[in-house]
Amino acid sequence: MEIKNILVATDFSNEAYNALFYATQILASKPCTFHIIHIYDDFTSSTNTKNIFFLGKEELTRLRITSQENLTETVHKIVLDTSNKLHTYNTISSKGTIASAISHTLDNLEIDLIVMGNKGKTGAKELFMGSNTLKVANSIMQCPILAIPREIAYTPLDEIAFVTDFKKGCTRKTLVMLLTLASISNAAIRILHINDGEIMTTKQEANKKLLKICLASKPHRFDAILNYADKANVIQDYLTENKIKMFSMSYHRRNFFERLIYEPVIMDLSIYAKIPFLILPIQD
Repeated sequence: MEIKNILVATDFSNEAYNALFYATQILASKPCTFHIIHIYDDFTSSTNTKNIFFLGKEELTRLRITSQENLTETVHKIVLDTSNKLHTYNTISSKGTIASAISHTLDNLEIDLIVMGNKGKTGAKELFMGSNTLKVANSIMQCPILAIPREIAYTPLDEIAFVTDFKKGCTRKTLVMLLTLASISNAAIRILHINDGEIMTTKQEANKKLLKICLASKPHRFDAILNYADKANVIQDYLTENKIKMFSMSYHRRNFFERLIYEPVIMDLSIYAKIPFLILPIQD
């Protein structure tokens, strides 16, 4: 596939700008449009009001103008920093919640990839991939999301890890963004299967074969690691030991990904806040 339209959420923080910059670097050789969206509800307000719909008209106008001005400054900065004539930029200032605003934008634009900065706040789920990223992942099921850790420097990708239990998410339609980013980066794909000690079902075996077919034209390898009842730290060790620069999982409610982020063991996963994370919505 071609990645033509990328939606980048910003709150004008360093983390958000870094995510935008990272995306421009990974797609440096591709002509595409970056749609930079700012939502003035979850992200910014000078008042203590929790719900923007109760703000006065004057305050809403101020927020909209400030949002638009900051978006313009962001575009000027990224154009200056990258000087890439293949890239064009569009700005979107939206009122509402981050999940609803992004969902609405996806309906109006042919977005191929969502990019978000991962602040990795404290707490299991938030540390895993940031509270706003988690909100979007839980509500957007039709578009891949690339979560970029705070202030990570871009380095060319040589390998991308794909973590799977072979139960779902092994079709080409689900994996298309992973395959595309691997092709753009000339990166190999490492399949990590966390073996829980049980014999794989017929469906799992079939999905593994399907995955092999999808990867036939790409450099790849399969790795299996025993679970030891601690999926999170097994993954962390694997990513660290193999110096993986990006990892991915397929995501569907109530599947492996969800079970992983809700496991009580996930209390100190700083590694997840240091490696770009590609979330692939299951399209089986």
